[in-house]
Amino acid sequence: MAEVSSSTLGTPLVQNQEFDAETSRLGFGRVNDVIEEAKKQLWLAGPLIAVSLLQCSLQITSVMFVGHLGELALSGASLASSFASVTGFDILLGMASALETLCGQAYGAKQYHMLGVHMQRGMLTLLAMSIPLALIWFYTSTILIALGQDHEICKEAGNFNRWMIPGLFAYSLLQCLIRFLQTQNNVFPMMISSGITAFLHIIVCWALIFKLGLGSKGAALAISISNWVNLLLLASYVMISPDCKSTWTGFSKEALHDISSFIKLAIPSAIMICFEYWTFEMVVLLSGLLPNPKLETSVLSISLNTCWMVYMVSVGLGSAISTRVSNELGAGRPQSAQLALQVMITMALSEGAAIAVATVLIRSVWGKLYSNENEVIRYVAEMMPLLALSDFLDGFQCVLSGAARGCGWQNLCVYINLGAYYVVGIPSAVLFAFTLHIGGMGLWMGIICALLVQVIALVTVNACTDWSQEAMKAADRVQNTTLVIEKTIA
Repeated sequence: MAEVSSSTLGTPLVQNQEFDAETSRLGFGRVNDVIEEAKKQLWLAGPLIAVSLLQCSLQITSVMFVGHLGELALSGASLASSFASVTGFDILLGMASALETLCGQAYGAKQYHMLGVHMQRGMLTLLAMSIPLALIWFYTSTILIALGQDHEICKEAGNFNRWMIPGLFAYSLLQCLIRFLQTQNNVFPMMISSGITAFLHIIVCWALIFKLGLGSKGAALAISISNWVNLLLLASYVMISPDCKSTWTGFSKEALHDISSFIKLAIPSAIMICFEYWTFEMVVLLSGLLPNPKLETSVLSISLNTCWMVYMVSVGLGSAISTRVSNELGAGRPQSAQLALQVMITMALSEGAAIAVATVLIRSVWGKLYSNENEVIRYVAEMMPLLALSDFLDGFQCVLSGAARGCGWQNLCVYINLGAYYVVGIPSAVLFAFTLHIGGMGLWMGIICALLVQVIALVTVNACTDWSQEAMKAADRVQNTTLVIEKTIA
């Protein structure tokens, strides 16, 4: 296969005229090509799914522990987690996703040293962004009360988020490290560090909540401690591992130049993800305005935590296809990128169907993991069929969105997500829940409407894509980034 290397980046148009001549021999109908691609994706997606689940388990574990302290404690911790995601974690996660495009395409183009440069730019930007976000967390209770939420729940939520502030800065650095390793297909160290962290988190939660009597504050502090542990483990690996020798060459002044190139992609990346994630969190906030807010908030929070846990499987698949697409486009293999997406779509549909069936089958027992209240357990069981449908659609769109990040389509996805979630989703949720009086189930029905629109739009975009043109754009992006740095230093 002909590849785009640093020596050919200066003439991307000539190089791209040869793309199809070399890659047309792939033959999408050839079983061996599909099997080989599936092996690559499973090898990549398996650890990434584990990483996503293990990282998601930190908040879920903390909420589960707090759930056994009482309904008020569960409502406060759940609301705090939702608010923290909306005003902190989602923003940083979205901004770090820009590295999936930049690092992934640079790695495919064999511009290995640029991965370390891009990561350092991301770290500087996300650390700066963490300061105002931490200030917002400090005033969580005041903001939530102003939004009309229950005062008792808001007080609990405010205390919870203040103890999570130290972990916000660790989280920002951690997300950059994860993208750095992910885009060079170096995923097993992340799985190991996340596994160690998740195991220790259970012990730390038990010790802080019950042994030391810190209650819900201990659950929040445990999340902060676990994020720092995970960060230190991964950072140590990057510094000493020979596998990162060519991509991590130490701290560089190059990272201080052309930070705007990262920000230009990070902002739409953040908006793209936040438009989607915020809608799910908004469902929990809206549930506080329904009759019997403690019950509605608890059940919708359990539903959201369940959705996120299942979604982490799809996140792993989405991250894998983002890496495969960005690497192949950066290397000048457009049809390999297209084949990768076709294989991943098949895997995502199969995974989504299996999870949907499993969700329905465990509907009667799932609520018992979160609460001892019969009313909560019964309500959760009623919600599970809706969760099954949303999980299926969410998994499909997550893979398509991952391919979009690999191509660098963040700006386009901003408009898709805006229309799907805020023109269709939220208005539909309000209509079902408050006008038709369906309650919390109505809020989730609005989510399903949004997912349908998003899936249709993303399928249409991918079906109309000229992959050879995308490979040319990737070559131009890598070339322009390198030239800007060279000119600035000179």
